[in-house]
Amino acid sequence: MTYLLGVDTGGTYTDAVIIDEAQDRVLASAKALTSRPDLAIGVGAAIDAALADADVDGAEIAMVSLSTTLATNALVEGQGGRIALVAIGFGEAELTRAGLTDALRGDPVIRLSGGHNHAGAEVAALDLAALKEALNSLDAGITGFAVAASFATRNPAHEVAVRDVIRTATAKPVSCSHELSQALGGPKRALTTVLNARLIGMLDRLITACEYHLKSVGISARLMVVRGDGALVSADLAREKPIETILSGPAASIAGASWLTGETDALISDIGGTTTDVCLLRDGRPKIDPQGARVGPFRTMVEAVAMRTTGLGGDSEVHVVEGLTGGLRLGPRRLMPISLAAHQYPDLIHSTLDRGLAQDIPASDGGQFVIPLWAEMPAGLDAREQLVADRLAQGPLRLGHAVQSRMESPALGRLVGRGLAILAGVTPSDAAHALGLVDAWDGPAAEKALTLFARRRTGAGTRVAENGQVLARQIVDQLTAQTVDCLLQAGFAEDDRAWSDPEALAKHPLTMAGLDRHRGIVQVQMSLGVPVIGLGASAATYYGAVGARLGTRMVLPEHGGVANAIGAVVGQVRMHATGAVTSAGEGSFKVHLPEGPQTFASRDEALAVLEAALRAEAEGLVRASGVEDVRFAVARDVSEITVENRAMFIEATIRVEASGRPRIAHTS
Repeated sequence: MTYLLGVDTGGTYTDAVIIDEAQDRVLASAKALTSRPDLAIGVGAAIDAALADADVDGAEIAMVSLSTTLATNALVEGQGGRIALVAIGFGEAELTRAGLTDALRGDPVIRLSGGHNHAGAEVAALDLAALKEALNSLDAGITGFAVAASFATRNPAHEVAVRDVIRTATAKPVSCSHELSQALGGPKRALTTVLNARLIGMLDRLITACEYHLKSVGISARLMVVRGDGALVSADLAREKPIETILSGPAASIAGASWLTGETDALISDIGGTTTDVCLLRDGRPKIDPQGARVGPFRTMVEAVAMRTTGLGGDSEVHVVEGLTGGLRLGPRRLMPISLAAHQYPDLIHSTLDRGLAQDIPASDGGQFVIPLWAEMPAGLDAREQLVADRLAQGPLRLGHAVQSRMESPALGRLVGRGLAILAGVTPSDAAHALGLVDAWDGPAAEKALTLFARRRTGAGTRVAENGQVLARQIVDQLTAQTVDCLLQAGFAEDDRAWSDPEALAKHPLTMAGLDRHRGIVQVQMSLGVPVIGLGASAATYYGAVGARLGTRMVLPEHGGVANAIGAVVGQVRMHATGAVTSAGEGSFKVHLPEGPQTFASRDEALAVLEAALRAEAEGLVRASGVEDVRFAVARDVSEITVENRAMFIEATIRVEASGRPRIAHTS
């Protein structure tokens, strides 16, 4: 028998599933809470439970594949390690484009002279002395480096030199832009590199945790990781390029949804703890976003499925809308639900909530708590961050005790942003507990927190809600409304009519009237023309109302709560390599290779050399991931113009894709 193990680590849960490959069916699935800071606990608990339920020995597992939403969640919430960007040959204005300023979040930038031009020729000498001096001045809190040089895709020599100096001097991870994308557009490439460097530590911890537990239970099978375009890659490659795993979980969920339902045309909506991810499935396949993956506010150069990711999930923070009318808004930040916090820290949560309920005026901290997530006191903190961290050293505290002045609030925000702490507060998960829709954690604590939250005042001075039960229903209704908005935006964006401004159309009064099935002098009706496949652990809880509102069939498949883990093991390895040939004049064709540009006198020879190099690169990558039967697809984009009836070569881009199913060891 041949068994496959899929693992998906999300913001709240880690899922594991065992699939019998021969019978093409799910044998068992299991969930465990994602554990921080030690991810191995949650990964191990999910794997062990799935193996036990399937009655399968670890030695019988032939392949393991991992998908995750941790990278996506980190970018949506503005989390990740503290990094330094080394910018080579860029002007000051270029470093403010493509969202790079927001992505840096105040992290240091080392600007060096150097860089190349479009043809790959050096435009200025690289100043390595300035680099070494700048490295000595950085604080100990830097976890990694991003290196981006002007036109590094035409000649990566300066990035390679800087990378070698940094690795020798610091022994810390270094991400180079030319290794992540061969596209032009320096600022956007730099942005992608910054985000990659920020995520390296996080993904490395997850892969290490998974590998450690696999070994401990006797699983020797190869570990694969799902990339953002749904392809599988080796764990080693994922460690180097964690940015490629953004939208990994959603990409896996698409494969899982197709496998589970057999639907070929549908909107897939995957609700997790932090995000809702929506994608169109057309003719059984998702499309790749031609502009690069967009996650939260960032548009990257990472190839991924065309996914709309919104900071809306079961653990989204509940906000009271400012103004006289009040109302609620969910997300984008994820909180630990009060029901879960009370499950883990019952004495602190219940006693604090009880004291709050005994008072007529709600506490200024709103009944929120701060949970530290570090195993050892983190290094590189500033004075105020250290004050807050010292208070949390003994364990969780209510927010008002962890932060004792307004000056310390930004310090806590930075700790949360670096993934060193998390706030606990009221979320849709708590509302579901209070309404009896789920019973996973501490329902009574959720009811107390909702009652306390309901006592807050709107801008008009009235209570947010009459009581906790009324508030819980309002929160679930708001989650329904925001989910409907996500799906409508996706529907307008993907519709054949090519509507302008899908976001505005989804909120337009006529759209709302159509969803209300308005019947007056004017009659309006609006519905989705394709079914919705609802995925995620909480989809069954919330999505019935979503389908009714949109007037469409809602498909909630069995095992939909672990669709990501299923999708993780039904995909293929797919790697690509891209390169360019440029021309400085007649009879001169320059091939831009990783080791530097080479010039040829013949156009056809230059193209042949480039294609051969790209084939070798792509084949090496897929074979390193366990593929034996390699398939190739080659695409050439040659730009030429005709001058006086003669074809004049401008530029050519070649893309070689190698693919195949990873080798699976069959057991007797």
